[in-house]
Amino acid sequence: MSDEFGTDLLTLVDEEGKEHEFEVLDVIDNDKGTFYALLPTFDDAQEKIEDEGTYFIFQSIDENGEQELAEVEDESLLDALAAQFEAHFEELYTDEGEAFGE
Repeated sequence: MSDEFGTDLLTLVDEEGKEHEFEVLDVIDNDKGTFYALLPTFDDAQEKIEDEGTYFIFQSIDENGEQELAEVEDESLLDALAAQFEAHFEELYTDEGEAFGE
């Protein structure tokens, strides 16, 4: 069975060379750039239970011709992006609920 609408996963490597896997929740393109909302994935079920559903916002940057994701350091931009992402998440979940008759 094909999973056309599967989860988009992305692996990021931190400064120490450790890999971290994230689920791509959403992407926003605006005049400030391209931004990703990423949710960490967990191998351990207990870690997933203990996680508060915190997602991270990264900006796509061009580093020597390669696409990299960097933390958003501007707090006001980060707050504005978080509001945009959360409004879109709310739309998605509302649309899904209506689509399934909930």
